[in-house]
Amino acid sequence: MKLHIKNGRLIDPANGIDAVTDLFIADGKVAAVGTAPTEFTADQTLDATGLVVAPGLVDLSARLREPGYEYKATLESEMQAAMRGGVTTLVCPPDTDPVLDEPGLVQMLKHRARSLNLANVHPLGALTMGLKGQALTEMAELTEAGCIGFAQAEVPILDTNVLLRALQYAKTFGYTVWLRPQDPHIGRGGVAHSGPLASRLGLSGVPVMAETIALHTIFELVRSTGARVHLCRISSAAGLELVRAAKKEGLPVTCDVGVHHLHMTDADIGFFDSNARLTPPLRSGRDRDAITSGLLDGTIDAVCSDHTPVDDDEKLLPFAEASPGATGLELLLSLMLKWAEGQHVADALPRALAKITFDAARTAGLPAGQLTVGAAADVVLFDPNLRWLVNGAALASQGKHSPFLGYELTGQVQATVVGGRVAWQRR
Repeated sequence: MKLHIKNGRLIDPANGIDAVTDLFIADGKVAAVGTAPTEFTADQTLDATGLVVAPGLVDLSARLREPGYEYKATLESEMQAAMRGGVTTLVCPPDTDPVLDEPGLVQMLKHRARSLNLANVHPLGALTMGLKGQALTEMAELTEAGCIGFAQAEVPILDTNVLLRALQYAKTFGYTVWLRPQDPHIGRGGVAHSGPLASRLGLSGVPVMAETIALHTIFELVRSTGARVHLCRISSAAGLELVRAAKKEGLPVTCDVGVHHLHMTDADIGFFDSNARLTPPLRSGRDRDAITSGLLDGTIDAVCSDHTPVDDDEKLLPFAEASPGATGLELLLSLMLKWAEGQHVADALPRALAKITFDAARTAGLPAGQLTVGAAADVVLFDPNLRWLVNGAALASQGKHSPFLGYELTGQVQATVVGGRVAWQRR
């Protein structure tokens, strides 16, 4: 199969390309950029005039809900959502039911994903059996089964000795541990950012120090073990300052943020809007501004959708009782474009795309998010100027809840190419 994508504005942050040019694909790989290879005859041509052609998006946190939570979403529905959002590579946390703590479960998930022939799915294995924070999983076997790292999802490890042993083991074999910094005791049961607004609304709070205390502990363990740790969904200015200092010190740490936290604050809870019930919670305007600074100075390595589909029965409840989470796969690109529009720098769009393509792939250790000749031909074509209304009923995801419902966003995917094949195209 040979594919010719012509006349598009090709933006490839990995190779510093931002120009109107053609892309040539053969046998599932990028064959050439600009000039067609010798004797290249396209089987299919996509006219990308007026469109941006970019590497397929790489999402570092997308809950696909299988196995165990099919009433919230199915692998098929969420991968269709990924195609509509231009997301070609997905990293999924291990908090399924059963938990991804055995090789057979990982192999089953990957087989199911391959059978759908859509996005590339890369599971994270559970760090401890059943995510109970006690016995370590067989990391070597889980790696062989296809796990790219190990995580506890939203379940903290109460015993720091267990986390120490996990990092020692991970360092020995070169594995990456993915942790969301959250103290297991401070802020436990909280549903909103600790501050004046939560107090006025009568909501239990999650203070920033729940994040910073956990970060201090993690950094001490990293200093001791040398293990590589990826910090998931940092949410506060104080947390980012600690990450910035750790990187300056040379610690092997990376971090991401959730795309919702680029735009919203705790004030967006409004009158107890359960669509804004997220984990970690939306924080203050100062924290949101610090996230922008962290993206611009490189402290933040990637932005994820934090895609967490939740069904109506668990979402249409009083704020404190509603399950946290929001759909994000179909909004990730548009929300990054919205962020780029607000930055007064010439290369804002390539910078924004880098955080959801090559930078994200590099953070996860994946050979994705780039249009280098010979690389897998995962590509997204989108109209950067087309405006669309976020309507839950129109989303492909089985999860219809988002704090951006009713918003008009810019940027709509027109086609998604996976492995050199047009996997989805807007009609």
